Amino acid sequence: MSVSVKTVIEGSPAYKKGIKPGDNIVSINGHDIFDVLDYRFYADARILNIVLSDENGEREVRIKSVGGVDSLGLDFETYLMDKQHSCKNKCIFCFVDQLPKGLRKSLYFKDDDSRLSFLFGNYVTLTNMTEHEAQRIIDMHISPVNVSVHTMNPELRVKMMGNPNAGKSLDILKRFAAAGIKLNTQLVLCPGINDGDELVFSLTELAKLYPSVQSVAAVPVGLTRFREKLFPLTMYTRDTARGVIDIIDSFNEKMREKTGGNFAYAADEFYLKAELELPDYDYYGEFDQLDNGVGMWTLTRHDFNSALSTLDDDEIKAVGQRRIAVITGVAAAPLMKELADAIHLRCPDVTVDVYTIINDFFGHNITVAGLVTATDIFNQIKDLSAYDEAFIPSVMLKSEEEPIFLDDTPLCEAEKRLNVKITPTKCSGDDLLYTFLGI
Repeated sequence: MSVSVKTVIEGSPAYKKGIKPGDNIVSINGHDIFDVLDYRFYADARILNIVLSDENGEREVRIKSVGGVDSLGLDFETYLMDKQHSCKNKCIFCFVDQLPKGLRKSLYFKDDDSRLSFLFGNYVTLTNMTEHEAQRIIDMHISPVNVSVHTMNPELRVKMMGNPNAGKSLDILKRFAAAGIKLNTQLVLCPGINDGDELVFSLTELAKLYPSVQSVAAVPVGLTRFREKLFPLTMYTRDTARGVIDIIDSFNEKMREKTGGNFAYAADEFYLKAELELPDYDYYGEFDQLDNGVGMWTLTRHDFNSALSTLDDDEIKAVGQRRIAVITGVAAAPLMKELADAIHLRCPDVTVDVYTIINDFFGHNITVAGLVTATDIFNQIKDLSAYDEAFIPSVMLKSEEEPIFLDDTPLCEAEKRLNVKITPTKCSGDDLLYTFLGI
């Protein structure tokens, strides 16, 4: 197998050696190239012997000291160089299965690609992994790998994931751990199925793989209103959420002597459902599970307040009078209101009003800002022309290059409908502060 070159940057080392669009990379330094992991690993060398093929046959070029793989000057049809690997599971809690028709097409693709785990932090189930891919991760010592475990009970994992290989694939997790591959793991918890005693069992089994398994995130299942004919699941309540937190706290107490810190973490959403204060900054260590919503509130608050405390009088005076609107989901609204009050206290001429969007589109069980649609915003907010600027979290949009909401509404249309400039913001606390103040 080989991969095809799409473009070659003019003047680059590859260009100077006569590599051209349409050439196929067969091997680098004797190693076959199948995809982006092979390419990035083997092309990051001081001297490259690259075997290429085209309609005239194979040829070899030699490139010295290219300064790293990114300076070679080659680009490919897709970042992965081939098709993204799709998920073969039929999980009882799958969020994609709960989506209605009419959203942007990319939302309906279920990925389960180990390469994306290493490159972008995506979580994979291991059920889709071939022996070649597993051994390559071990041989290349690719770390960290993020794994959706859900349960360490093989039989229960088969049931939850609807895949007869789901239990057996846990052996790959153990092989990775034995090889010293760093692993971050997650458990999507479903009430009465993989919590309670099953959660204790999973935590105990994962702890046996420490220190290769660096952390465990417990995330509550997300349920939309579109669950007709799907496996019957319920949401966590105040009491059942507290039960999960109690198990994790108890387990961490037992593990702390061994790890020196916490090993398992409940997602912020569990604390919100349980109506409990979130842990302090030191609780989360290196914040390895931020992408799972673990410690996001605490880190955002900490960084925001730290940045706010460093503002001097001249910077505050330069901000002047300013009135802004913040649009967010139900879960983040209390934090945003807390930060808004802190801004006004430090900068009296700045007013921040928070607009909380209830998720009528997906259902009121969905409270995260990243699943707010433009449709719900328009139905709940009519006009923001009285504000200098409005802000939304960037996770509401597909990307910076394609600023469209989940329901395919472009950002420019939202600005027109609400009569205000709308600026997407990053989630980090200092970015929020500086963006809100226009610094």
